[in-house]
Amino acid sequence: MDERPIGIFDSGIGGLTVLHEIGVLLPRENLIYLGDTARVPYGTKSIETVVRYSVENTRFLLSKDVKAVVIACNTASATAVDFLRSEYDLPVLGVIEAGVEEARRRSRTGKIGVIGTSATIQSGKYEALLRKSGFTQIISAACPLFVPLAEEGWTDNKVAEDVARTYLEPFGNGAVDALILGCTHYPLLENVIGRILGDGVSLINSAKAIAAKLKERLAATGLQNESGAGERLYFFTDSVERARTVGGRFLGENLENRIRLADLSEFAHPI
Repeated sequence: MDERPIGIFDSGIGGLTVLHEIGVLLPRENLIYLGDTARVPYGTKSIETVVRYSVENTRFLLSKDVKAVVIACNTASATAVDFLRSEYDLPVLGVIEAGVEEARRRSRTGKIGVIGTSATIQSGKYEALLRKSGFTQIISAACPLFVPLAEEGWTDNKVAEDVARTYLEPFGNGAVDALILGCTHYPLLENVIGRILGDGVSLINSAKAIAAKLKERLAATGLQNESGAGERLYFFTDSVERARTVGGRFLGENLENRIRLADLSEFAHPI
């Protein structure tokens, strides 16, 4: 048994959906979240910059003595996961791989859809991993308005439904039988997405998928914590007030006394 915390980082607030699912599946584990809100979004940055940011985030979490790192950011998962694994001797998990593995398990026809931010879709990482897994019928689409809708709490109203119907048109009428929600904000719109696409399309929540993968990894390596208190700490590099408001909405709880401002300057690291 290992009582050390699990570290989770994202470019902003959306990765709290990953923390939530990990907390549901592993309620005894202590969790530390780092949202790099001072430098969000990562999707507009170069690969070299995203890797450098990811290293700095990881070094911050390692200073908290974490036993595993979860990359709750699609852009960082697409660009930095391999580098982090080569640099640090602890489990490093990315949301993209977890989502693809779950799609492999749940698709019946091999017709897969992927929705994400413009940067994630343009990176082609999901498509590359899906093709490597044997999928050849893949439809991808960027859904950029889903992020502000999620952060404003407009996740299940007429505005959200109208936007979703427009974005999801390519995935209807049997075009896919599984849809990967390739952004950590998107699980908040899961109800409206599910209503529009119907029961014939399985929604792949990457947050749930990576929580399941983490549970398997901890059990396999003897790192699980079976008697902990399940404490949570939240660090953000900027805009603590917004993180408190939006984060509380994401998690459905008051984060007032558990949010801290993180200074990453001492963890700067040239790549």
